Amino acid sequence: MQEKQSKRKQNIILLIVIGVALALAIFFQFYLSEDADEIKTEVTELVTKYNKNCPLTIQEGIRLDSVSLPLLPDERAVQYNLTLMNVEKETAEINIIRTEIEKSILSTAKANPGLQVFRDNDYSLIYNYKDKKNVFLFSIKILPDQYK
Repeated sequence: MQEKQSKRKQNIILLIVIGVALALAIFFQFYLSEDADEIKTEVTELVTKYNKNCPLTIQEGIRLDSVSLPLLPDERAVQYNLTLMNVEKETAEINIIRTEIEKSILSTAKANPGLQVFRDNDYSLIYNYKDKKNVFLFSIKILPDQYK
């Protein structure tokens, strides 16, 4: 008889523990999804703000044409579309240009306070470059751990 009562108590305790764990899981899922929605809203507003100023010459020979949020599965990313105003694909040394721009992007991304929301929320940065004739040149992707 006592063994049945002991098993019953164990079952009740187990059910209570499962119920509490389930309640906590649901709470954290709701909390985290709300936080993710807030971040997405903040990032969307930031991208809209960037686009209001486009096209924008960000330094001599480089124009920011637009910023977007590409739909990538399982990845947060922001995409910058730029034009190299003094470059033509046919005559340019694309590999050298790409290498130098990538170095510059990495050092700038680490220090730029405007990218803080992206750093804090593990966004990849994608930079797509075209030449002055609107011909695609190359793409550079900076992963979150590269610019934190």
